[in-house]
Amino acid sequence: MDAVDDSAEACDCAPTAAERRVLWNPMSRRRALAIGAVLGVAAIGAVTVASPFGSAAVAATYNPDDYPSWADVEKARNDESAKASEVTRIENLIAGLKQRVAETQAAAEAAADAYYEAQQAYYQAAYRADELQKQADEQSAKADEAALTASRLAAQLARSGGDDTSLEILFAGSSENADQLLTQLGQMDKLIERNESVYAQAAAARDSAQSLTDQAEVARTERDRLQKIAEEKMAAALEAQQAAEAALADQEENLITLEAQLAALKDTTSKTTAEYEEGVEAKRQYEEQLRREAEQRAREEAERQRLLLQQQQQQQLEQQQQQQQQQQQEQNNSGGGGGGNEAPADNGGGTTQNGSGGWVRPNNGVQTSGYGYRSQQCGSSYCSTSFHAGVDLAQGCGSAIYAAHSGTVVYSGYNGGYGNYIRIDNGDGTATGYAHIVDGGLLVGNGQWVEAGQLIALEGNTGNSFGCHLHFEVYVNGATVNPIDFMAARGIWV
Repeated sequence: MDAVDDSAEACDCAPTAAERRVLWNPMSRRRALAIGAVLGVAAIGAVTVASPFGSAAVAATYNPDDYPSWADVEKARNDESAKASEVTRIENLIAGLKQRVAETQAAAEAAADAYYEAQQAYYQAAYRADELQKQADEQSAKADEAALTASRLAAQLARSGGDDTSLEILFAGSSENADQLLTQLGQMDKLIERNESVYAQAAAARDSAQSLTDQAEVARTERDRLQKIAEEKMAAALEAQQAAEAALADQEENLITLEAQLAALKDTTSKTTAEYEEGVEAKRQYEEQLRREAEQRAREEAERQRLLLQQQQQQQLEQQQQQQQQQQQEQNNSGGGGGGNEAPADNGGGTTQNGSGGWVRPNNGVQTSGYGYRSQQCGSSYCSTSFHAGVDLAQGCGSAIYAAHSGTVVYSGYNGGYGNYIRIDNGDGTATGYAHIVDGGLLVGNGQWVEAGQLIALEGNTGNSFGCHLHFEVYVNGATVNPIDFMAARGIWV
């Protein structure tokens, strides 16, 4: 929790519920040229770029008019003075494009790191609040039980002679038998002592329950504060991610042309700008072809994984039907009665399980780490968190990761110690998270709707990870819950 900045509480600047709905709406990924790039020329050939996320000096926001046309290049070729000026201008634009991409990407990474730290602090605070309340409820139950026991003992004491009249009656019948009298006196003393002890236990349990309840209330207040910060950091990370994508798109759209224009200005041959422009177009077409081929391969792989999942699900269904038929046949042969609910067959990680309520198993791997506090593991450059907010499932690098439930992707990208991370909001107060996805393995984007069982990512080792696996989390009203128990309640064993 110490890693979380208190600024959000001080300024009360975290988004409201209404604002969050706006912030979490599907975000545009258009190639806007008006995002954050700024640049100023300190001297001929020297470029100073101000960060779009910092408080740098005066600078201009770029638009398409800032880039030279081929007519400008052709005109400058015929004038040495104009040529030198245009060369400097284009060199500055190229440097500005590259610097802007570097700065927006660094800002996006920093924002994602801050989001990750805020997430972890919030999850731990929510877990602590729940644990304190659970302990308070247990103490309260003990107090109620002790009080009931005390009241029963008091009633027994009253029946045994709780006043002088009763004592006289009790002892009158025992005056000729001293042993019996002493026995009854001893029993009453023990009854009174036990009742006092039970009352003391009840009072102590009630005090403990009240103390724990007070602590739980403080913990919930801290949890709610940290939740606001985490939500604010998530919105900031999404905004920074979008800015970085826009800056990269700007560079991709303009760098080829700018470099070709610069080459045309520096070329001392008789080659015309028209020839350079043709070369630019040929290069653009080639790179566009490579992009289309890469996208086609990704679609084919996604379709292959979808068909594989469909085949696995069909096989599982057939296995379940065969098991049901076999059970029914055994019952008929033995003349047995009806059976109870059967747990799903143990698939050994071979097929994706389908549960109730539209839930499916997100990965076919084996469980390697559970939920809750654990001993830290340390590598050469970092240590794992002591609180493990999810369950780890390992099948192998590049293995398929499926959406555990249908919903909207509200985050897809880098997220600090999670590495590449996807968060899906199911729209019913529950959500799921998928971490350590391999680079290039994010197969869905922000704002996209996905179906349960849909291929969304590939298993990897990014972020704070010691080997390829899926770190799977389940959220209820924003806070993490134990995915193992949650999924088991829906007929899925992870």
